[in-house]
Amino acid sequence: MTDASPIVRLDQLRLDRGGRTVLRDISLQVPRGSIVAVLGPSGSGKSTLLSALTGELPAAAGTVEVLGQPVPRSQRALLELRKGIGVLLQGNGLLTDLTAAENVALPLRMHTRLPAPVIRRLVQMKLHAVGLRAAADAYPRELSGGMARRVALARALALDPPLMIYDEPLTGLDPIASGVVMSLVRRLNDTLGLTSIVVTHHVHETLPIADHAVVIANGGLVFSGTPAQLQASTDPLIRQFLNGEPDGPIPFESRAFTSGEAA
Repeated sequence: MTDASPIVRLDQLRLDRGGRTVLRDISLQVPRGSIVAVLGPSGSGKSTLLSALTGELPAAAGTVEVLGQPVPRSQRALLELRKGIGVLLQGNGLLTDLTAAENVALPLRMHTRLPAPVIRRLVQMKLHAVGLRAAADAYPRELSGGMARRVALARALALDPPLMIYDEPLTGLDPIASGVVMSLVRRLNDTLGLTSIVVTHHVHETLPIADHAVVIANGGLVFSGTPAQLQASTDPLIRQFLNGEPDGPIPFESRAFTSGEAA
């Protein structure tokens, strides 16, 4: 019998940083097995929301439940929860003095007591899953941007987490590499039975693989629905974001500069 409860549940969530409210009244449920795109302009609070899901930033108000439990405050309980969450960082976070295989093996060596031959086999499987088994002995500097991102994805999958969070996974990638990474996200989600949350401002690359989309802007959740409903929306704020228009309900921060200041 499959678990029908949402893998992530947010209820009236408020998140503060530095004494300032970044997000307020965020309520959201993420069904198991789905891919949810969390969209919004730069600086809208997407990464702040990610920090709440991983327990890095405690809620100022409301509740955050991940993997069927409230996100704990104690470091030991938080560490256990994080073992069930794979995170792909936008900067990859690969250690430059380790090979691709050694980078992928790192979580297994840190968090398990598996014998070395088993770890080697698991690393081969993870690299094969992202199409990079032949690059096992390559160092990060020898990899293209897209390849490095896929090695980081293999490492995020090392402990077989049921939940994957992608933080701006397309940053710095060309269109071809972006397409490869996003199709890989969809395929891995389906074949491994994952649930994925993709935090991004790359709308047109992400919507084709998403089951659900939410848009964060102006300190709150301004849209929640299917990608088709998002693209059909006539809301001026949504249209401004989707079309990349500088004028509209979403303020452009650079307006604070006067014409006499340097760009």
